[in-house]
Amino acid sequence: MGLVSYILKRVLFLIPVLLGVTLITFVVSRVIVPNPARAWGGPRATAEVIAALTTKYHLNGPLYEQYYYYLRDLVTLDWGNSPISGRPVLHDIAFFFPSTLELAIASIVLAMLIGIPLGIVASLRRDRSVDHVIRVSYLTGFASPPFFLAIVFLLVFGYVFKIFPTQGELSVGLTPPTRITGMYIVDSLLTGNWIDLRDSLWHIVLPAAALTFTFFGIITRITRSSMLEVLQTDFIRASFAKGLSDRKVLFRHTVRNALVPTTTVIGFLFGALLGGTVVIEEIFSWPGIGYYTIQAIENLDFPTIMAVTLIFTLGVVFANLAADIVYVFLNPRIKV
Repeated sequence: MGLVSYILKRVLFLIPVLLGVTLITFVVSRVIVPNPARAWGGPRATAEVIAALTTKYHLNGPLYEQYYYYLRDLVTLDWGNSPISGRPVLHDIAFFFPSTLELAIASIVLAMLIGIPLGIVASLRRDRSVDHVIRVSYLTGFASPPFFLAIVFLLVFGYVFKIFPTQGELSVGLTPPTRITGMYIVDSLLTGNWIDLRDSLWHIVLPAAALTFTFFGIITRITRSSMLEVLQTDFIRASFAKGLSDRKVLFRHTVRNALVPTTTVIGFLFGALLGGTVVIEEIFSWPGIGYYTIQAIENLDFPTIMAVTLIFTLGVVFANLAADIVYVFLNPRIKV
């Protein structure tokens, strides 16, 4: 099976998953909520507004008809309007989501840069003092809630030592870079705005570190276990018996095969990071979709809450699709 066929097959497998996700959100938005039109219209909706919403979304029809129009609206990107802001929900999500995506990418990259090398070192120094220290460190991180770490980092590095900024993506007084992707770091790079780039990198350190410290331990543990398993296989022993150098066996054969399970975990973690940013964004006043979601919950903005739930779910689904594609480059035998 070629690479293109493999990717197409994985994409086709996503269709029933996506349908299942839409069915769950439909049930929540139509069945569990006693009066969907009232929830979508907001607490101050008039009778005329509720009647218009009922007609627009066919709430008087049978459930299968409502589900059909629900899918149609999702495909045509008609996800409703926020009763609080008065704007289309997708417009607000497109504005806030890039900040969350930037924070999640920074956190997962840091977690990989820390977790994978530590897992490799721990496996090569199994049951030695270095291995014990690494295990204690990742277990400590894994057992520490992100919100607790965020508060500690905020107090220590933000207020006591005043090393890092404590709020927002950019310092007050600086003009945001020209919006291309919505991610300040990326847009600063694309536009050559080095002042904004340096400042935005400085702002993302604390929130990204709070997320990274929790999730890097999972990557370290999986990498260590996978490395130990691969090192015991016959083809690794045969590689050493052929006289290949330790470096070549380690990086060309052992690490590549050991990273397949790690890639699976990273796909799940990235989806978890998208949802995990909600509390972190509130603590650091990070203007992302998590911060936006909390405001929606506080204001009972039901259309926004449902749209954000669907976005987070899609993030998990596509993160795992990306992991499936990476498998092929780590181990071409997976295509067969």
